[in-house]
Amino acid sequence: MNNQFVCPADFISIDENRVRVTASFVFLLSVIFLITGFWPVIAFLLYDFGVRAFNRSNCSLLNIISGYLVKLLVLRAKPVDRAPKRFAARIGLLMNAAILTAYLSGFIKLAFLFSSVIVLFSFLESVFSFCAGCYIYTFWKQFLGKVLFSAQS
Repeated sequence: MNNQFVCPADFISIDENRVRVTASFVFLLSVIFLITGFWPVIAFLLYDFGVRAFNRSNCSLLNIISGYLVKLLVLRAKPVDRAPKRFAARIGLLMNAAILTAYLSGFIKLAFLFSSVIVLFSFLESVFSFCAGCYIYTFWKQFLGKVLFSAQS
């Protein structure tokens, strides 16, 4: 098995501080959902992840607020590649769709389990700048490689 770490890249820089503040908001909102079970929070996160996943960050309320907060705190820009964060946003989009679907279908424990994953990933990003999306991407590429190469045999 190939143990090489792979991360998507598009060579377009975004501010890591802004990403981390946005992740903090995702963390807080997800915790609020876990405590209250108020599903509109997940609907909002679904929208917000959706616009960020498809390069419409200017329509993301969390991203806009994070930008203001980064300016207010006078944090110096730290450039980071956009692609891993966009991939992570797509995972967040899928996870929040699963959370909302599970919750509205009555699978409350499953919704809370998925939401706990979002809480963990957003905490790791906001506090340690640890992008779990890169690890998922690496696993996905290795899995796809095995499936494609075994299908050709």
